[in-house]
Amino acid sequence: MDDNKTENELGLIWGADNIARAIGRKPGITLHMLQNDHIPGAKQVCGRWVIARSKLCEAFGMAEVA
Repeated sequence: MDDNKTENELGLIWGADNIARAIGRKPGITLHMLQNDHIPGAKQVCGRWVIARSKLCEAFGMAEVA
C-alpha cells in the first residue's frame, strides 16, 4: 500500500496522519481523538487507524467530495 496516498479505492482513509490531514487537525491532536474514541467509526486494524471517508464526513458534518 502506498502510504503517500490518503485514500484507497474503497473510500478508506488509512493512518492517523492521513486522517488528521482530512479533518484539518494536527497529527498529535488527531491521535488523541482516535485513542479516546472521539472520532466515531474509526477502528484500529493491525495497529493502523482506518475510517471510511463517508463516516468521517458524517462525524464532522463535512460535505463529501465526489
